[in-house]
This record gives sequence, C-alpha cells and structure tokens, in this order.
Amino acid sequence: MSGVEVITFGCRLNTYESEVMRAEAEKAGLNNAVLVNTCAVTGEAVRQARSAIRRARRENPHARIIVTGCAAQTEKETFAEMPEVDAVLGNEEKLKSASYRSLPDFGVSAEEKLRVNDIMSVRATAPQMIKHIDGHVRAFIQVQNGCDHRCTFCVIPYGRGNSRSVPMGAVVDQARKLTENGYREIVLTGVDATSYGADLPGEPSLGYLAKTLLKQVPDILRLRLSSIDSIEVDRHLLDLIADEPRFMPHLHLSLQHGDDMILKRMKRRHMRADAVAFCHQVRALRPDMAFGADMIAGFPTETEEMFENAATLAEECGISNLHVFPYSPRPGTPAARMPQLDRGLIKQRAARLRQRGEALRDAHLTDMVGTTQTILVENNGFAHTDNFTLVAAADLAPRTLAQVVITGHNGKHLSMQCLAAHAA
Repeated sequence: MSGVEVITFGCRLNTYESEVMRAEAEKAGLNNAVLVNTCAVTGEAVRQARSAIRRARRENPHARIIVTGCAAQTEKETFAEMPEVDAVLGNEEKLKSASYRSLPDFGVSAEEKLRVNDIMSVRATAPQMIKHIDGHVRAFIQVQNGCDHRCTFCVIPYGRGNSRSVPMGAVVDQARKLTENGYREIVLTGVDATSYGADLPGEPSLGYLAKTLLKQVPDILRLRLSSIDSIEVDRHLLDLIADEPRFMPHLHLSLQHGDDMILKRMKRRHMRADAVAFCHQVRALRPDMAFGADMIAGFPTETEEMFENAATLAEECGISNLHVFPYSPRPGTPAARMPQLDRGLIKQRAARLRQRGEALRDAHLTDMVGTTQTILVENNGFAHTDNFTLVAAADLAPRTLAQVVITGHNGKHLSMQCLAAHAA
C-alpha cells in the first residue's frame, strides 16, 4: 500500500478526529501506514479493534501499524504487546503531526512503542481545522472533549480526560470552512457535548453555541447534535427546538437505564421521571421530534423488575432508535467490582430489549408512511429525513436534498417517491 489508511471505531468524535489524524500524518510525511483509531466503550469494541489490527497486518505486511484512540489510552500495554503493532499513540498525541515524525523504529520493545501521556493532565482542546469528512455527506465538528462525570460503568473519562471546550470562534470558523467546501449539514460532537462551555469565559452553553452558529453561518441548512445528556439541556437549546427549522428534529439521548435504583448505582444525574418529562416537553415544543437513545442491559444487581423498567421507559419516551449495549465490565470502574450477572442472562436481556426497540422502530416507520419529508442522500444509496429516519434512495445522487412522499417501509427503512430534488 501507499499513503495513510485510517480505520475508525466508535463515536462521531472519533470519526472527526480520524480526519485530523490523516491530515497530521500526511503533513508529517508519513507513508505506507495504517492508523487504527480505537474505542473503549465496551469489551467487544476492544476485541474488534484487536481483530482489525491483526487483519491489517495480514493485508499490509510492510506497513507501519499505529494504534490510538480511547482503548489505546486506557489499555496501552495491551496494544503495545501485540506483535502486529509498531506504535501506540495517546488521544492527545494522535492529533499532532510531531507524533508521526518521531515514531519508534521497527522491532522495538513494547515499552518503546508507547507514546501515551497522562490524559488527565490535558487542560484544553486545541481547535482542529479540517476540510472534509471522508465518506460522509454531513460534516462533524468537535466542540468539546472529555468528561467531568464518573458514571460507575464508564471508562471513557480515563481515555478522554476531563471536560474541555473548543472556543466558540473556532467552532464558527470550522463551520464556515466546511460549508465553503459544500457541506450543508453540520453535526456538533463531543464526549459530553451538553457540558459545553463551562470552562470558557462567560460559560456559553451548547444551545447558545448552536444559536450563534446558525446566525453567523447562514449556509448551514441543517444542524444536528450528537448524543446529549438531557439533564443538562438549557433554555437556548429548547428555544432552537421550538423555533428554528434549521435545527433538525432528532435527539440522541444518553439514558442508559430506566430504573431509579440502577440509575443511582450507575451514578447518573437523572431519574426515570426526568427522562420522561424531558421527552414530553420536547415533543410539546416540536411534535415531529424523534429520539434515539443508549440503554445498557444486564447492569450489576439488575433484577427482572428493574430490567422491565428500562424496557418500559423506552416505550414511555417513544424511542424510535434504541441502541442496546449488553453490560460489559470495564477494568478499573466501580461497576466492575459490583455483583455481576451471568453473561448468558445479560445477552438474553439485551436481545429482549432490542426486540422492544425493533417494535418501537416499526411503529415509528409506520407513522411516517404517507408524510412528505425532506431527505439528504448519503453515499451508500440511503438517505435520512429531518428526524434522522433511514430512507432507501438508490436512484438519487449523493448530497442531493429532495422532497419525497414516504410510501412504505420494510421494518428497517422507509421507501419513498421523489417530488423534487436538487444538489445540496
């Protein structure tokens, strides 16, 4: 191979950072290299990364394989000891061209492969300027990194460090650059995006940032947020939901569970009633709002009754896109020291919760039939509506914005008839 190949796991923030990594590696003159940007959110994510590294070595026997991301930050020795790996970079180091200029020689010891600092010592997130997001028709902008909260199941703060925000001016500049390069839909991303601004002068909120972006960058036609914590939503964001048509009617919520005792043991900051009240409040402001959510099945001490509370919360909130994670003990977290459930039971409950999610998705798709929607066409023959529902659109070119009538669904995505279309 030649050039730099990037393999990305995990969240939208990782997708954004992979573009920064590619640019910085190429600036450093790196060639014949595979960069693996890992995720640490579950044990399965780590296993998938290790498998991808082995496959990359088989397919590229003479390339440098450089591993980075959250799993590399939290389990650096695990990756350094892999014979397929030539270097391990931390989450801070991966974004600097100097890291790619000073890589270790081939065949060094595991300890010599490591370029991973103490992520908790990082106090700021430097603005990164990228021109495009490879393979995507919507652009992601990092507005925040790290997390100050310590949920008992989560290892991500130890991979990302404490919360820090990108200054508003830098976010506006990045949005202008991306719209100049043809992107009309922007997604604001972060590890704990709704904590945005607490460390900046004047403490601007995520909602205020979004308002400012839409005012100062009129070429943004569609603005979305990545996963949010509903307990941190402020008045500015609620105003956008109610009054701004360019703010898309879809929110992905970090719910995690629906039982109050489990939420306390997770050290979450909301209770079940808070989640239900938020969803009802938002739907009153924007009736076409759709919700996605993350939920964990099989958390330590979870009883059948507690599990059922999680399932019924998804129904009460009307979650149309449920992301279910079977609980996975992460090394060093408090939850890993709690009484664990049998792995078979965890998998069974995750499967049952996914079934409930599929029923909710089916009901949502059925409700969409007969409606007129605006879609943005992706590169894979599919598109998304304003409320982020998947639509088959193989006959339309990528980056097309189209008005369509929804004609049916197959339980997974919508079908449509095009009324009008133009390039975004």
